[in-house]
Amino acid sequence: MKNFILRDENAVYFESKFSCDNVIFLKLGSDRYFITDARYTTEAKEFAKDCEVIESSNLVETAKEILIKNKIKKITFDPNDFTYALYTNLSKDLKTQFIQEPNFSKQKRIIKSDEEIEILAKAAKHGRKGFKELAKYIRKNGFKKSEQHLFFKGLEKMSQMGKLDLSFDPIIAINENAAKPHALPSKKKLKLNDLLLVDAGVKYKRYCSDRTCTAAVNFENFSFKREQKFKKHKHQKIYDLVYKAQLNAIENAKVGMKASQIDNLTRSVIEKAGYGKYFIHSTGHGVGLDIHEFPNINSKSDVIIEDNMVFTVEPGIYIPNEFGVRIEDTVVMKNGKAIIL
Repeated sequence: MKNFILRDENAVYFESKFSCDNVIFLKLGSDRYFITDARYTTEAKEFAKDCEVIESSNLVETAKEILIKNKIKKITFDPNDFTYALYTNLSKDLKTQFIQEPNFSKQKRIIKSDEEIEILAKAAKHGRKGFKELAKYIRKNGFKKSEQHLFFKGLEKMSQMGKLDLSFDPIIAINENAAKPHALPSKKKLKLNDLLLVDAGVKYKRYCSDRTCTAAVNFENFSFKREQKFKKHKHQKIYDLVYKAQLNAIENAKVGMKASQIDNLTRSVIEKAGYGKYFIHSTGHGVGLDIHEFPNINSKSDVIIEDNMVFTVEPGIYIPNEFGVRIEDTVVMKNGKAIIL
């Protein structure tokens, strides 16, 4: 049984069903300790499961005392979660050996439980509702509004007026700005027949949703549905190609494949059409408590895809100074194949 120490909020939540922004979590054999300060102990005692909550004004010193008291010889930690200063302070004057294991918590979370998948499906449902509300706003009031204004409206509509946290700040990009995969909102204003890309997600019970829609801007029946009719021939051609690539991966992804093979299902379609150099990121990433988890769906990953893995399928084509198209859905592997959440 591995001893480990955690600092990451989502990793701690996964172990105890509660977390906060100042915590050290220790698992030593069958004992588990949630060390936090006085701001959080009341809630921690109420919500943290199967662990002893310890209030401390110096988390590091308290953790060291527990390690010494329990005569812990070895403890695993994720170097990504610790600053150099914190690690140095924690490991100083201790006989305990600290063993680096990058991303060990994310590795534990790579296969979701049925309960987690239900929560992720609800997060996706709330996310879809947010997209519908944003589409409704654009139909009625979006004309001549800037990306910055639409970004603000994206925050409002996706969060359902503040009821839900967002998985990340929405990406809302018009025409040439959509050629930047992580575009920042500008003063550029929305016009008839523009191309609009929106990437957004919400959290439900801390689990994330993630979806990207690219849409043709018309104001009578504007929507984020997958079937889109663009006025510009090139917009339509690239949109149809990206959608074909995405469907190829979703329809043909199978349990037992390597993640790199799923990446190839999108990439090969785009490369065959001559746009390979404009597909500048991986096909997808795992989604869970973190917006980016395992498995990574990229050309180098040898990870074998299994049932109950959850990840995005999001091919894109980005033509600098013209426009970009990305189409993204989050899928779960069930009974050997991919199902859109």
